[in-house]
Amino acid sequence: MAAPRLTSSERADVYRLLFLLNRSFDLIVQRLDELSQTGLFSARDLREMRGLTQEVQLEINTGLLDSFEPVEINDWAHFGKVRIALAKRLRDPDDVFIHAEERRKQLEKQVRKSRRKSVFTAGSSRL
Repeated sequence: MAAPRLTSSERADVYRLLFLLNRSFDLIVQRLDELSQTGLFSARDLREMRGLTQEVQLEINTGLLDSFEPVEINDWAHFGKVRIALAKRLRDPDDVFIHAEERRKQLEKQVRKSRRKSVFTAGSSRL
């Protein structure tokens, strides 16, 4: 199944929700840090709770981002095609001649190089 294409607004909403979700986890970790300042709770327990909180945060992020990545890649490929089409439309028709001249020079250079190699190889076989 092809990934859905998102509008800029929809994409911003997804990233906003991801931000809010991660900010919530950050606030939990901050509250646990503040509770540790009171001295009423076991430092080890609070440290473990912070670790568990961050583990859940990362598990959720990984699951969500794994699902979201194909959407982003699909849209990137689509809009890349739009950019390529625009570049083709705006290209100077004389660019073809410029590229042809550059290619001709490349080929001439390759031919000269291969001739030098064959002359060198033929000369060394006489020795």
